[in-house]
Amino acid sequence: MARLSLPTTARLSSSLRVDPSNSTVLKTLNRLSRPSLLSLILDWLDEKNQSLCPPLLRRPDAPEDEDEDDFYPPAESLAELRSLYESMQARKGGRREVVDRVLEGDWRYGLSLYQLAMADLQYLYDHPGSLKWTAYRIQRLQTPAHEDDAEGPERLDKESLAIPRFHPSTFLQNLQAEVLPDVKAHYNFDRPRGLPLLLLRIFIVDSPYNTDLAVSTRRRGARPSNSNPASAGAATTSFDASRTIYIAFPDASPHIYISKTAGGGAAAGGGAAAAAGENKSLRALIVEGVPKALSRPRERYALRATNLATKNLAAMLAVKGSGRTNGAGGGWGVYAGTGAADMKADNPLQSLLPTPPLSDAEVGDAGVGGGDADGGHKRRRAVVGEEAEDERQAKKARVAARARFGDAAMVGDGKGIERLDVLIEDPFPISDAAVLIESDDEPEVESGRDRDSDAAAAARRKAKGRRSTLDLSLSQDPEDAFDGRDGGGRDRRANGEESWAPIVRLSFHGSHVFAGVRQLVEAGIVDGEKMPGWMTGEEGVTIGAVSHGRIKGFKGSGV
Repeated sequence: MARLSLPTTARLSSSLRVDPSNSTVLKTLNRLSRPSLLSLILDWLDEKNQSLCPPLLRRPDAPEDEDEDDFYPPAESLAELRSLYESMQARKGGRREVVDRVLEGDWRYGLSLYQLAMADLQYLYDHPGSLKWTAYRIQRLQTPAHEDDAEGPERLDKESLAIPRFHPSTFLQNLQAEVLPDVKAHYNFDRPRGLPLLLLRIFIVDSPYNTDLAVSTRRRGARPSNSNPASAGAATTSFDASRTIYIAFPDASPHIYISKTAGGGAAAGGGAAAAAGENKSLRALIVEGVPKALSRPRERYALRATNLATKNLAAMLAVKGSGRTNGAGGGWGVYAGTGAADMKADNPLQSLLPTPPLSDAEVGDAGVGGGDADGGHKRRRAVVGEEAEDERQAKKARVAARARFGDAAMVGDGKGIERLDVLIEDPFPISDAAVLIESDDEPEVESGRDRDSDAAAAARRKAKGRRSTLDLSLSQDPEDAFDGRDGGGRDRRANGEESWAPIVRLSFHGSHVFAGVRQLVEAGIVDGEKMPGWMTGEEGVTIGAVSHGRIKGFKGSGV
């Protein structure tokens, strides 16, 4: 009697095997380097992973001539197989040799979903900049005092410092039951070395089953026919429609990081646009479902965007992690030190004053006592003219960079931000004489200019095309509206009229944007004393609108 498999809401098991001929398996293994792949295989052969990563071993009662025609005969024990791959580590060779050995030999019956997850995570560790992460703040919602308030819109409790308790198994159960009941997904937790966070990988498959039918590449009960010999290999699960998304939970932090959705297959033309739409929908579903999975009765939470997106997890942890640098970026980092070395450094919070430097008289006396044998004295060469002025300016620029950036924004600190997008909404500077001319001499011309500017603004709003990420982010975050100021590049005058201002967008690109700005300050190209604070990275955002020199809605650490 054939086994029945019914649609269910349960998640996929880690022991389900995927056929070696599947394109997803080939793609996952082929993008790893040979040393990384061999290290991963040795992890598969560990004793603790044998329940989920068992290789093909020779049966003890098998006849001797059973594997004569096998190009990759099975090993007799795990120790023998482990020594084989260790010998491959010691010698040079190609990646194709290792992949063929895995797929056609030791794991010829398929790789488990757990093995694919380990391979995917290994690629992420080898290429930390392969995913773009977005930070969200976990904010508690206000508990409604009456039943009538429960029907209204949800409001954030900005005064609450509560953080939800996180238990992995309970979180996955709530996420699958409340958010993704009709989606078959495989979940895998891992803790990267050197980073204080827990990483969750979600692999979503387009299938209604949670048995081997969800990953099978052959239709059950199908037999090849004369007209279509390949009908027996008809696919039941399209791995090209699979999606992978990562969620990072930093230790003791009210933030989480969510990556962009990665597709399982390549699409072109209209298929690529449809896949991009599906990725955005899935990501929006995850953003909406994570706080529901973290919530409890009478303790509801929501995710609030922080306008911080980067490919560097180390930079994300420094700005939105558990340390004191969350609210002390740039030059304010001098107040965030907690180690013994930071306490000994020059800190404004120190109760003991540092040892003052020697005066010029003391330096001269020391020089007399320790002069040369012939009684001569060394004299410093006086630098005069333009050289002295250049030296003073260079020293002044270095001191200004040190004061504005502190110990942050260094080229080799490994905390680089790749992009910074800013919209300038400051009022356009105008002189008093121009105001008098506009008000007295040319009232008609001014009114016509206002009509032209309003018409141009309306035309820009109606213009077709993709909206910029900056405009979309600002329109989706009404909580960050700056008090008393209008958006769209306009500002109210004292008499109630609007002053015209151009739409100015600044975009900084590079491997480390703020380190590049610091180098410009040290070189004297950017004035470190007059430079606005958002150019130092102290506000902890990569996208935002600047009004009156400050990022809109920025209130320190956000508490």
